[in-house]
Amino acid sequence: MNQPSLTEIDLAIAGYLDHLIIDRGLARLTVESYASDMRGFSRFASGRKVRTVGQLGREDILVFLALLARQGLSPRTRARKISCIKSFFRFLIERSEVRENPSDQIDSPRFPKRIPEYLQPEEVERLLASTDPASLEGRRDNAMLELCYATGVRVTELVGLDLYRVDLEIGCVTVMGKGSKERVVPIGIPCSRALMSYLEKVRPRLLGSRRCEALFVTRLGKPMTRQAFWKIVKKTARRAAISKEISPHTLRHSFATHLVQNSADLRSVQIMLGHADIATTEIYTHVAQHRLKKLHASCHPRG
Repeated sequence: MNQPSLTEIDLAIAGYLDHLIIDRGLARLTVESYASDMRGFSRFASGRKVRTVGQLGREDILVFLALLARQGLSPRTRARKISCIKSFFRFLIERSEVRENPSDQIDSPRFPKRIPEYLQPEEVERLLASTDPASLEGRRDNAMLELCYATGVRVTELVGLDLYRVDLEIGCVTVMGKGSKERVVPIGIPCSRALMSYLEKVRPRLLGSRRCEALFVTRLGKPMTRQAFWKIVKKTARRAAISKEISPHTLRHSFATHLVQNSADLRSVQIMLGHADIATTEIYTHVAQHRLKKLHASCHPRG
């Protein structure tokens, strides 16, 4: 069976995806998401008999967005797709493949800021106290959960930590974030203690005679995976009788929310979270404001 021939748009998209991987160092899952969005846009352009990037105009993009809306895609999903298209055209302009950006002046769909799910401090304490102290895996799980909450790292960053990136003497970890950007995050005394216990009494026994550079390992001596840690969080939440639907990212949200609620400045929280844009971090001010409104409504005589 003959494969459909690639259009100039397809080749430009391939170059764009290479740029995201090589020049910008984006994570594999992020690039796969961009690739999926751009393939959909390419199919749409082909259906309109548009085969070159120079033929793509503002009207094409507006019709594409209208089609996505008719398909019932959420404003958030449509905003992500238009953001991808805008990034694609900026790439083409930088390489002088097009003269004008047809996505300029096209606004992203508006959607309400979603307040992220997070745990109350007492729920975090219950979660951390619900690992099994009698088993090697339980003590490892406790160290992982402590580190996740103490630093707000993403799950991929947590399982990707190598042993040498932990400095218990200073009390910090060096995290490799999105775009291969490093950041140093303090870990606090409870987390330092949990990590020291894990490193001295648990990790050597999990490894046995095997060698592994990863900080957190399984009983088989292999690095912990994202999926395995997701299951650990779910299992421990059930033990802690936490009814909320939580994930590793819930601990990240809890970390940031509790900092903002306790008057941490937003710029510091942004640095610790590894957000490229402080606008992303600002959602946690909305969380704090939401809590204050509830507090006022329940406690004030005229609330």
